[in-house]
Amino acid sequence: MLDLSNARLWFLPMTPNALFPVLANSPYSLLTISEHDAMPLDDLSLIFGEICLKAAIPVMDVYASDFTPKQKADRSPVTEADKRAEIVILEALRAHLPDIPVLAEESFAAGVRPAIGAEFLLVDPVDGTKEFIAKSGEFTINIALIRDGLPVCGAVYAPALKRLFMGAQSASAVDLDPGAALDRSRVSRIQTRKPPAMGPTAVMSRSHADQQTRDFVEAQGVVETISAGSSLKFCRLAEGLADLYPRFGPTMEWDTAAGHAVLAAAGGAVTQPDGSRFGYGKTEAGYLNGPFIAWAQPKP
Repeated sequence: MLDLSNARLWFLPMTPNALFPVLANSPYSLLTISEHDAMPLDDLSLIFGEICLKAAIPVMDVYASDFTPKQKADRSPVTEADKRAEIVILEALRAHLPDIPVLAEESFAAGVRPAIGAEFLLVDPVDGTKEFIAKSGEFTINIALIRDGLPVCGAVYAPALKRLFMGAQSASAVDLDPGAALDRSRVSRIQTRKPPAMGPTAVMSRSHADQQTRDFVEAQGVVETISAGSSLKFCRLAEGLADLYPRFGPTMEWDTAAGHAVLAAAGGAVTQPDGSRFGYGKTEAGYLNGPFIAWAQPKP
């Protein structure tokens, strides 16, 4: 397993051929990771953030056009934005992390199923395709690193809202346009909140709320609900705007990993409904998630 805990990060001038920070002995070569020279995960989350910003350019080009959505074999919607963004992301990840396998939604749907080990990457180029089609703005670009079954680093970018979230050892957020350079000085730390005395607020799926979810929310004494699409639900908890997010309907690992990483870094947790660990790398299940609850404050 690769160790990413003690590396040095170099920054290059932002030119057309130097869009990302790089890790190396020389400031002129692309980032690569070896077992002997490893990167702090917070720095890796910044690189994921920059990749998301770059991938947002084709996403927003499609969003602004008169696009026609299509249907995948599982009957879920897909647009040209998913495919174009995934190409950008995979190319960047191959350059930066060539030895870590990647499970990416559109490639997976096309039959690309790399063998995974203790470390792998999960990519959802456009999470919330229904929101993308509806032009609500609540869709996201997602990249996460999984280690030993848990997301340890991730980035979530909502390009229509111009809001980027990153998480690893700590969580942060910044408002940036698609394709913008990521300036560290503008990044702010975020963290979850303690439950308000008046009672918790739940964030619910804009497209997938069901009766089981509503029953759970009532049992938790929720006094307010807010709606959000895509992995933004995890981020609403991470930035202290809500207290729990229950999901009993099906999701895939790439739908949740980056948001899970951001939330965990901000002080929250994601568990199965019985409180047990919610993990990743469920190969036999086809990387299908079961029910989960995201909490702003971990349950004892």
